[in-house]
Amino acid sequence: MNLQELQKIEFEKLNLHEIKDITASIIDERTKNLRDELEELLLQKELLEKSIEKKSHELQETKYSIFNEIESIIDKNDVMTLSKLHQAKLQSIDLFDLLGETVESAIITALEKSKDSEAKNMIEEIIKELTFETIKEGTLNTIRVRKILSTILHSSIEIAEASPSFSDDILEATLKGMRSGLVESIERFKKRLAYMPLEAKHILIEDYDTIMQDLNQTDILFSQVVQTQANESTPTTKKTLLELNKNMHYDLEELVHMSKETALVMKEKFSTLAKTAVKKADTALHSNTAKEAKRMGTQAWGIAKTALGTAIKSAKNAIEPKQ
Repeated sequence: MNLQELQKIEFEKLNLHEIKDITASIIDERTKNLRDELEELLLQKELLEKSIEKKSHELQETKYSIFNEIESIIDKNDVMTLSKLHQAKLQSIDLFDLLGETVESAIITALEKSKDSEAKNMIEEIIKELTFETIKEGTLNTIRVRKILSTILHSSIEIAEASPSFSDDILEATLKGMRSGLVESIERFKKRLAYMPLEAKHILIEDYDTIMQDLNQTDILFSQVVQTQANESTPTTKKTLLELNKNMHYDLEELVHMSKETALVMKEKFSTLAKTAVKKADTALHSNTAKEAKRMGTQAWGIAKTALGTAIKSAKNAIEPKQ
């Protein structure tokens, strides 16, 4: 319908329904080509997203294969070398998609292979490492961090509720490990901020305002995660979690202090910039392989065992008088 045809229509005599029909007809006619082009682009986008997902999966699986191949040529009795390799693997693999299964496997391994007296410390070290490694490479926005913490705590709660004798120890170790891992992640973010050139800001910051806000309420975020998971648990677990979180008040002060320091560094670093959202590619590599998650969990336990063993040995050497 062209302009001359439109001028012949007496719009003032039409009711709402008639006007809607006419305008809809005009829009359909005049936008057909644009809609066809948009549909084609959306189809291309869908195909591209599927291709990206497939390649990401292949990349993740190739990483597993490389580490497994290297591990196969290392002497199984060479615990220290295997531990170093597993540490490198933990730092190279995207844990996000198999995080829950990895946490579950790691805690179960700690309970099965550790002495009762050391299982709690082992679990705390494992959770700290997994929290840090999962958070560190991505952005620090609330949605992502909350998802990671919730996934870790949810898996831990499931194991705790299935192991009544160790339930309190598992939950306490998990909360402390999560807190330590989060603090370490924020500290790393702060250091990267301090030395990052302004030109590279898009590499690190997804959204200035959001991250600034999130950094000033990490303790609230942490407590909200605990509260939410507690509400979805059994009454006994809920009571334990809320009491542990309440007693961690002073532990959370370190989290608050580090977060506010980081926010200050970020503010000073980018004070000359407009608060503009800039994007960071945060590619999620997908893998649902339960077998690999179990391996990662077992290896995370091994890393924690080595780390704690070294710490204990150093402490003993410092305490014992020289002969």
